[in-house]
Amino acid sequence: MSLSVDIECRVGGSDGFLLRPRWHTDARRVALFGPSGSGKSLTMQAIAGLLRPDRGRIEVSGRVLFDAEAGVDVPPRERRLAYLFQDYALFPHLTVRQNIGFGLRRGWFNPHGRRALPEQARRWVRAFGLDALMDRYPVQLSGGQRQRVALARALSTGPGLLLLDEPLSALDAGLRARMREELAQLQRDIDIPTVLITHDQADVQALADEVFHIAHGEIRGQAEPVRRA
Repeated sequence: MSLSVDIECRVGGSDGFLLRPRWHTDARRVALFGPSGSGKSLTMQAIAGLLRPDRGRIEVSGRVLFDAEAGVDVPPRERRLAYLFQDYALFPHLTVRQNIGFGLRRGWFNPHGRRALPEQARRWVRAFGLDALMDRYPVQLSGGQRQRVALARALSTGPGLLLLDEPLSALDAGLRARMREELAQLQRDIDIPTVLITHDQADVQALADEVFHIAHGEIRGQAEPVRRA
């Protein structure tokens, strides 16, 4: 995988936040590391097509997703990216089955539906051990279970790149460590590049091969994570 981001975007008007990250990587596991308010999530939203930059270019594996000068702005649903939000963004009124199937076919929003998931989704149901939870609602799930459901939904679309927005920050310390190990194993098992944003050095060490430090909307450094002995 290759990923190039060179954009500029002012958020919040003339007195707002200026986002202008510039970075390139060929690594398959990338972390965007920095404190809250540094521009990590805004950068991720721009890659996903949820935020339109004022100028610049975004390219993933040779495919141009955004180029202001050329007038290219690929719609989010056509970018073949999966975005795992920090709060997992599960629909509270839909079951686990319906959350995972949402977006794959028409009709999944039907709260009374009991249709079978297609095999591309069933693969991730089995991988994450969700079979016994299919008729439950998000409020009936633990934090780890909600994360697995959100991952299954994201991966069921067959993305070319997985974007992880602070995926462990909402979990308590014990569960965070366990889910960090599960995510690291997932990265080893699937052939899908990942971009992780985090403010936790432990996430960087476990889940990234290359890290970009971001502060005040700009990339301030690039390095390989220091592994624990």
